[in-house]
Amino acid sequence: PLTEEEVKILEEIFPFVKPFMRNEGIRAVEKQGTSITDFENDRVTPLINNEECAYTYLEGQVYKCAIEKAWEEGKISFRKPLSCHLFPLRMKKYSGFTAVNYQQLAICSGAVRKGNAEGIHVYEFLKEPLIRALGENIYSELCLAANELMKK
Repeated sequence: PLTEEEVKILEEIFPFVKPFMRNEGIRAVEKQGTSITDFENDRVTPLINNEECAYTYLEGQVYKCAIEKAWEEGKISFRKPLSCHLFPLRMKKYSGFTAVNYQQLAICSGAVRKGNAEGIHVYEFLKEPLIRALGENIYSELCLAANELMKK
């Protein structure tokens, strides 16, 4: 899901992101818009053939983010939407708390295998976006809790 601010940003930065996108992603954005409303009435990024994000590009066999590529190249000042930065974690706000859930997807299987082989947990790999979303203190508490759970 995108925030209202991120929806506006995507509209503004699309011309700068477009050169880094695949043709099918460009067509998806031109047909659907820079963001769409999904079945849960959330604003989200458009998809290519109802599968991967329209803002992805391929580097070898790895999907990468064209928004982040434009940011890395200094074309824009916005790195990427928070929900994209957290992927494959999803955050959902409820009354009194925010749930952070792992979304197990086939597209991530290579990363999961690599993480398992190198002993890197999802929360460690996603340290930067988790701190962006939740703050340094909560991330530190998450690390402490994970360490305690791994002792058992």
